[in-house]
Amino acid sequence: MVSAFALLGDIVRPKSFAGIFGAAPSIALATLTLTLHSEGARYAATEARSMIIGAVSFMIYASLCSRIMWRSSLVVWLAVSLPLWWLRKTSPWRR
Repeated sequence: MVSAFALLGDIVRPKSFAGIFGAAPSIALATLTLTLHSEGARYAATEARSMIIGAVSFMIYASLCSRIMWRSSLVVWLAVSLPLWWLRKTSPWRR
């Protein structure tokens, strides 16, 4: 699994985003391995489920934020560009 994520990290552009794929799975697997050896299988299973829930929640959050930011930035762009377009059109200094 770590190798698959490392390969995905090499493929994804930009490289600053690709680092997520290289580091997160390795850290998660190392944490689960240490937890398994120190706390046992039942505790490690709980930790694994928590990691999955956290990953799915973050993916939904990131998707929602991306959508909201795109829409709000479109509104801001229109709020700025339309008055400027109107001012340019009605300007007495227009050529």
